[in-house]
Amino acid sequence: MKLLDLKKKGINIQEHIPLSRYTFTKTGGEAEYLAFPKNLQELEELLQATREEKMPLTVIGNASNLIIRDGGIDGLVIILTDMNKIKVEKNRVIAEAGAKIVDTAFTAANNGLSGMEFAAGIPGSVGGGVFMNAGAYGGETCEVVESVKILTKDGELKSYSNEEMEFSYRHSKIQETGDIVVESTFKLKRGNKHQILDQMHYLNALRRFKQPLEYPSCGSVFKRPKGHFVGPMIIKAGLQGKQIGGAQDSTKHAGFIVNKGGATATDYLDLIHYIQKVIKEKYDINLHTEVRIIGKK
Repeated sequence: MKLLDLKKKGINIQEHIPLSRYTFTKTGGEAEYLAFPKNLQELEELLQATREEKMPLTVIGNASNLIIRDGGIDGLVIILTDMNKIKVEKNRVIAEAGAKIVDTAFTAANNGLSGMEFAAGIPGSVGGGVFMNAGAYGGETCEVVESVKILTKDGELKSYSNEEMEFSYRHSKIQETGDIVVESTFKLKRGNKHQILDQMHYLNALRRFKQPLEYPSCGSVFKRPKGHFVGPMIIKAGLQGKQIGGAQDSTKHAGFIVNKGGATATDYLDLIHYIQKVIKEKYDINLHTEVRIIGKK
């Protein structure tokens, strides 16, 4: 079945939509086609249509740690935010890929389950968090993932164990395979509900105090180089507050690049490359991006 037939069938498919509406940076070009599947069946049908029409496919979650270039994305872009069911089974929380990590963490907490406190302020989706092994405040997604249900681009449904995901710092193997996270099961421990919630509220307060949440941002831009911290290095290099176009290295939290107004993805990327260049020249350290960068120039 073709894409436009699926639209007639009732799947939410739109054409020529600015992706800046959905990215946390408020930048990015158009999607040729944009779809919001509500369940696994709709997702499978969309994938089948892209295979039949030989159409490029891009899948994104909450677009929180993502920069989409100003040229946009050809083919079909799928945003999974409508696949957001969360359920609890004993000491496990099972969440669809489009569910927010923070909602999953608070669902766990409200059921007296401990282990996801670190995720209290992570703005991404479960699928994105698994994809990049998101972490904060000393915790990482890989520490609580028991298994991940994925859909290959060929339409095969598989389940991977934690070990099969090959997690490492801000990495999982699906970054190479192109598999799509459909659902993740988190194995947690019983704890005191009020203590868990207190810790999560504390971490959220810390995040509000330290991070520039008043501006659009994709969060922490760079991976931490071994033996170094990015923020202090940027400050020491005199780069904090550096601005190109509407994109600025935050004066509140070095290493976060914020949209001060009217920024383009090109502004973001030019500033990223400038910071990388200066850090390389001053310290002979290669800064690699944590943020995912996709789309046409």
